[in-house]
Amino acid sequence: MKYISTRGNISPVGFKDAVMMGLATDGGLLLPEHFPAVDTATLASWRQLPYRELAFQVISRFVDDIPAGDLKKLIDKSYDSFAHPEITPVVAKNGVHILELFHGPTLAFKDVALQLLGNLFEYLLKETGRKMNIVGATSGDTGSAAIYGARGKENINIFILHPYGKTSPIQARQMTTVLDANVFNIAVEGTFDDCQNIVKELFNDLPFKEQYALGAVNSINWARVLAQVVYYFYAWFRVADKKETPVTFAVPTGNFGDIFAGYVAKRMGLPIAKLLLATNENNILTRFINEGDYSKGSVVQTVSPSMDIQVASNFERYLYYLFGEDPARVRDCFSHFAATGRMTFTAEEMNKVRAEFASRSVNEAETLETIAAFHRETGYLLDPHTAVGVKAALEYTQDGTAVCLATAHPAKFGEAVEKATGNPPSLPASLHGIEKLPTRCEIMPADRAAIRNYVAEKAL
Repeated sequence: MKYISTRGNISPVGFKDAVMMGLATDGGLLLPEHFPAVDTATLASWRQLPYRELAFQVISRFVDDIPAGDLKKLIDKSYDSFAHPEITPVVAKNGVHILELFHGPTLAFKDVALQLLGNLFEYLLKETGRKMNIVGATSGDTGSAAIYGARGKENINIFILHPYGKTSPIQARQMTTVLDANVFNIAVEGTFDDCQNIVKELFNDLPFKEQYALGAVNSINWARVLAQVVYYFYAWFRVADKKETPVTFAVPTGNFGDIFAGYVAKRMGLPIAKLLLATNENNILTRFINEGDYSKGSVVQTVSPSMDIQVASNFERYLYYLFGEDPARVRDCFSHFAATGRMTFTAEEMNKVRAEFASRSVNEAETLETIAAFHRETGYLLDPHTAVGVKAALEYTQDGTAVCLATAHPAKFGEAVEKATGNPPSLPASLHGIEKLPTRCEIMPADRAAIRNYVAEKAL
């Protein structure tokens, strides 16, 4: 399997090079040259597989340059750190199914991909004798999951930028209490989009990227998306009957990465009826799907901070397919967006979008009421991001086939949960005493030159 750029100006590369490259050298995002087809017989043979084996079956179809035995060991090792034997269990509540993606070490769905990516990086660096400086931006959960995936790993330093004071307190502490020598937290005086823009600018500075061997852990890295494809299959097997009933997946998202993984699963052949994209007040993606309006607004701070994003970094991957795999159209679209803050689409393109996706924006009052009502009716606690998806799903369908992705443990957002229900959530063992641990963090302005110099100073 070879990988190409959405912008069309690189030669095809193998999976190992795609992982190490992160952002394509032409500024685009990497995608497989084709999607492996999964037929009815293959689906039937996968139905009873445990998560680790299913992950191997899905991921190995995209990887032909890592020996199968090594890939299997990397996958097995990655999910040994999960607290639940099923890795991503599915529970039925109140007419919807909840796909619990928060049983990893940092209690967020990002662990599913970043435990694997950290192990892949270590494996590939050992193989080549190279070193890597990971640079990433986070609106909350990616940072801690990336840090836990890379902490203590050989030949890796990791630099994570997060918006100062704009994550939940526990999200911030999960990052800043990791004191391993190879971990560097940077609290940026700005928004997540400021952090993301600085990271993209560093990666687009190709001499700097090459000199300091920058590696990407944000969902711009194809391996992140690939690992997330697996749990769509896993959930479908637990919800759909043997008649291959199409399932609707409700996905709370800001960066379009998690829902793009569902799009990949569908393109492979998984029977998905609709991908229901759920946003909070930062609803650029909902406006795109419902109104054809993809235009920048101001970031609104909400109780679901991981979705407080205006520019969706993974959206480019979907646009490549929406534009008929035409990289020139992708390049033109992003040039126009850089100049005007807006993208435009034809009526035919929007019809294609709405055949695949539906969307709902859920405001803060609705989010809190959903947490309260769902807990009152079922005894089950939702975190605010998952509540956004559940609200959208309950409005979209009541037929019992919807799967809502639960992206984080409610304890990570205790203030919002307490505001909704009147009681703080119980803390899992991994969070006991976290507020008393020492922290290490560098507070810096949203200034690319300052952060560039800091990375250069601390890099391996």
